[in-house]
Amino acid sequence: MGESLLQWFMNLLTGMPPQLVVFIVSMVPLIELRGGLVAAALLKMPLWEGVFYCLLGNILPVPFILLLITTIFGWLKKTKLFRPMVEKLESRALNKSDKIRQYEFLGLLLFVGIPLPGTGAWTGSLIAALLGIKLRKAVPAIILGLLLATCIMCIITYGIPALISGT
Repeated sequence: MGESLLQWFMNLLTGMPPQLVVFIVSMVPLIELRGGLVAAALLKMPLWEGVFYCLLGNILPVPFILLLITTIFGWLKKTKLFRPMVEKLESRALNKSDKIRQYEFLGLLLFVGIPLPGTGAWTGSLIAALLGIKLRKAVPAIILGLLLATCIMCIITYGIPALISGT
Protein backbone atom coordinates (compact mmCIF):
# COMPACT_ATOMS: atom_id res chain seq x y z
CA MET A 1 0.00 0.00 0.00
CA GLY A 2 2.81 2.41 0.87
CA GLU A 3 4.45 2.03 -2.52
CA SER A 4 1.23 2.61 -4.46
CA LEU A 5 0.42 5.65 -2.32
CA LEU A 6 3.93 6.98 -2.89
CA GLN A 7 3.57 6.41 -6.64
CA TRP A 8 0.22 8.25 -6.63
CA PHE A 9 1.88 11.22 -4.91
CA MET A 10 4.79 11.12 -7.31
CA ASN A 11 2.37 11.26 -10.27
CA LEU A 12 0.37 14.03 -8.61
CA LEU A 13 3.50 16.07 -7.96
CA THR A 14 5.01 15.57 -11.42
CA GLY A 15 6.48 18.78 -12.76
CA MET A 16 7.22 20.24 -9.33
CA PRO A 17 10.81 20.80 -8.21
CA PRO A 18 12.18 17.61 -6.60
CA GLN A 19 12.82 19.45 -3.34
CA LEU A 20 9.14 20.39 -3.08
CA VAL A 21 8.07 16.84 -3.93
CA VAL A 22 10.27 15.39 -1.18
CA PHE A 23 9.12 18.05 1.30
CA ILE A 24 5.41 17.39 0.60
CA VAL A 25 5.77 13.60 0.62
CA SER A 26 7.55 13.83 3.99
CA MET A 27 4.64 15.83 5.46
CA VAL A 28 2.03 13.19 4.61
CA PRO A 29 0.91 10.93 7.48
CA LEU A 30 1.95 7.27 7.16
CA ILE A 31 4.43 8.08 4.37
CA GLU A 32 6.46 10.71 6.23
CA LEU A 33 10.25 10.75 6.23
CA ARG A 34 10.51 7.12 5.10
CA GLY A 35 8.64 7.81 1.88
CA GLY A 36 10.36 11.16 1.47
CA LEU A 37 13.80 9.56 1.48
CA VAL A 38 12.65 6.92 -1.00
CA ALA A 39 11.32 9.72 -3.22
CA ALA A 40 14.58 11.67 -2.83
CA ALA A 41 16.61 8.62 -3.86
CA LEU A 42 14.31 7.92 -6.83
CA LEU A 43 14.62 11.56 -7.88
CA LYS A 44 18.44 11.21 -7.69
CA MET A 45 18.63 13.95 -5.09
CA PRO A 46 21.93 14.19 -3.20
CA LEU A 47 21.75 12.54 0.23
CA TRP A 48 22.28 15.73 2.26
CA GLU A 49 19.60 17.56 0.28
CA GLY A 50 17.11 14.70 0.59
CA VAL A 51 17.69 14.48 4.33
CA PHE A 52 17.23 18.24 4.75
CA TYR A 53 13.87 18.40 2.94
CA CYS A 54 12.62 15.17 4.53
CA LEU A 55 13.38 16.34 8.05
CA LEU A 56 11.91 19.76 7.38
CA GLY A 57 8.72 18.30 5.92
CA ASN A 58 8.32 15.65 8.59
CA ILE A 59 8.99 17.87 11.58
CA LEU A 60 6.78 20.77 10.47
CA PRO A 61 3.44 19.17 11.54
CA VAL A 62 4.78 17.94 14.91
CA PRO A 63 4.24 21.11 17.00
CA PHE A 64 0.74 21.55 15.59
CA ILE A 65 -0.17 17.96 16.45
CA LEU A 66 1.31 18.18 19.93
CA LEU A 67 -0.35 21.51 20.73
CA LEU A 68 -3.67 21.35 18.89
CA ILE A 69 -4.79 17.79 18.18
CA THR A 70 -6.61 17.15 21.46
CA THR A 71 -8.57 20.40 21.04
CA ILE A 72 -9.36 19.62 17.41
CA PHE A 73 -10.39 16.06 18.29
CA GLY A 74 -12.59 17.46 21.08
CA TRP A 75 -14.42 19.69 18.59
CA LEU A 76 -14.73 16.94 16.00
CA LYS A 77 -16.11 14.45 18.53
CA LYS A 78 -19.00 16.82 19.15
CA THR A 79 -20.19 16.23 15.57
CA LYS A 80 -22.08 13.17 14.49
CA LEU A 81 -20.15 13.02 11.21
CA PHE A 82 -16.60 13.03 12.58
CA ARG A 83 -17.00 11.35 15.99
CA PRO A 84 -16.54 7.76 14.68
CA MET A 85 -13.44 8.71 12.68
CA VAL A 86 -11.81 10.54 15.60
CA GLU A 87 -12.60 7.75 18.03
CA LYS A 88 -11.09 5.23 15.61
CA LEU A 89 -7.92 7.34 15.23
CA GLU A 90 -7.62 7.71 18.99
CA SER A 91 -8.19 4.01 19.52
CA ARG A 92 -5.57 3.02 16.94
CA ALA A 93 -3.03 5.44 18.36
CA LEU A 94 -3.62 4.37 21.95
CA ASN A 95 -3.41 0.67 20.98
CA LYS A 96 0.20 1.36 19.98
CA SER A 97 1.00 3.34 23.11
CA ASP A 98 1.85 0.64 25.69
CA LYS A 99 5.64 0.97 25.45
CA ILE A 100 5.42 4.74 25.13
CA ARG A 101 3.28 4.92 28.25
CA GLN A 102 5.72 2.67 30.09
CA TYR A 103 9.01 4.24 28.97
CA GLU A 104 7.82 7.72 27.87
CA PHE A 105 10.97 9.37 26.42
CA LEU A 106 12.78 6.23 25.23
CA GLY A 107 9.54 4.56 24.14
CA LEU A 108 8.52 7.60 22.09
CA LEU A 109 12.01 7.95 20.60
CA LEU A 110 12.05 4.31 19.47
CA PHE A 111 8.45 4.42 18.26
CA VAL A 112 9.22 7.38 16.00
CA GLY A 113 12.72 6.18 15.11
CA ILE A 114 12.17 2.60 14.03
CA PRO A 115 10.64 2.85 10.56
CA LEU A 116 7.80 0.35 10.68
CA PRO A 117 4.29 0.72 9.26
CA GLY A 118 2.10 2.84 11.52
CA THR A 119 4.98 4.47 13.36
CA GLY A 120 6.60 7.84 12.84
CA ALA A 121 6.40 11.46 13.90
CA TRP A 122 2.68 11.88 13.18
CA THR A 123 1.53 8.88 15.21
CA GLY A 124 4.18 9.49 17.87
CA SER A 125 3.02 13.10 18.25
CA LEU A 126 -0.61 11.99 18.39
CA ILE A 127 0.15 9.41 21.07
CA ALA A 128 2.23 11.91 23.08
CA ALA A 129 -0.62 14.43 22.95
CA LEU A 130 -3.27 11.86 23.90
CA LEU A 131 -1.14 10.57 26.78
CA GLY A 132 -0.43 14.11 27.98
CA ILE A 133 3.35 13.75 27.71
CA LYS A 134 4.96 17.11 28.46
CA LEU A 135 6.38 19.03 25.49
CA ARG A 136 9.85 19.15 27.07
CA LYS A 137 9.93 15.33 26.88
CA ALA A 138 7.93 14.76 23.70
CA VAL A 139 9.70 17.21 21.37
CA PRO A 140 13.27 15.99 21.99
CA ALA A 141 12.13 12.34 21.83
CA ILE A 142 10.38 12.94 18.50
CA ILE A 143 13.33 14.87 17.05
CA LEU A 144 15.82 12.19 18.13
CA GLY A 145 13.44 9.54 16.78
CA LEU A 146 13.36 11.34 13.43
CA LEU A 147 17.17 11.42 13.40
CA LEU A 148 17.27 7.68 14.12
CA ALA A 149 14.73 6.99 11.37
CA THR A 150 16.78 9.19 9.03
CA CYS A 151 19.93 7.15 9.69
CA ILE A 152 18.13 3.86 9.15
CA MET A 153 16.38 5.05 6.00
CA CYS A 154 19.57 6.60 4.57
CA ILE A 155 21.23 3.21 4.83
CA ILE A 156 18.27 1.56 3.14
CA THR A 157 17.66 4.13 0.40
CA TYR A 158 21.16 5.37 -0.34
CA GLY A 159 23.71 3.07 1.32
CA ILE A 160 22.54 -0.38 0.21
CA PRO A 161 21.93 0.65 -3.43
CA ALA A 162 25.39 2.27 -3.52
CA LEU A 163 26.97 -0.93 -2.18
CA ILE A 164 25.11 -3.06 -4.69
CA SER A 165 25.98 -0.84 -7.66
CA GLY A 166 29.56 -0.38 -6.46
CA THR A 167 29.48 3.44 -6.51
